[in-house]
Amino acid sequence: MEKLSCAITGHRSQRFKFKNDEKAPLCKKIKAALEEQIKSHYAKGVRTFYVGGALGVDTWAAEIILKLKKNKEYADMELFLAIPFPEQAEKFSSGSKNRYDKILSMCDQKKVINNHYSAVAHKRRNYFMVDHSQYLIAVYDQDKSIRSGTGQTVNYAVKKERQLTFIHPDTAETTGSKDM
Repeated sequence: MEKLSCAITGHRSQRFKFKNDEKAPLCKKIKAALEEQIKSHYAKGVRTFYVGGALGVDTWAAEIILKLKKNKEYADMELFLAIPFPEQAEKFSSGSKNRYDKILSMCDQKKVINNHYSAVAHKRRNYFMVDHSQYLIAVYDQDKSIRSGTGQTVNYAVKKERQLTFIHPDTAETTGSKDM
C-alpha cells in the first residue's frame, strides 16, 4: 500500500495581520487549526508531511509535526523538508536561522530541489511537494488578485486534482476543497 502524504503551504509571516507576533491570538488560532488539520490528515492515513522550510507557515507546520512525533501516537509521522536551494536560510534573522537549523537537523527526510537560487527555485520546490502528495493543506484566503507562491501551489494542486484543505489567514476558519 502506498504511503499517503500531504504538502503544507502558506504565507510568510509578513503577509499576516500580526506580522511576526506569534503570541497574537490570530497566530495561535492558525497554528491550532494547522495542528488540527495535520492530526486529521494523519487519521486518514497520511504519514509523510512535506514542508518547504520557509518562514511563517512552513516553520510552524514543521515545528507542529516535530512536536507531534514526540507523542507515541504519532511516532510514525514523517517530516520531509523540501528545500528550494541550499542558501534558503542565508538571509534569515539569527533566531529564524536557529529554528530552521533545528528543523533541518530533526526532519526525517530532506531534499534540495535546485543547486542554487533561481527565479523558479521556489516554484520547482512547490511543484515537487504537490507531485509527491495526495493532499494539500494551505493557509490561504484564495485571493486570486495577489500573486504568491502559496496561490501558485494551490493552483497546481487543483490542476493535479489533489484534495485541498484551506485555513483562512484572517479568521483561521477551515474549509475543504468541496467548498471551492
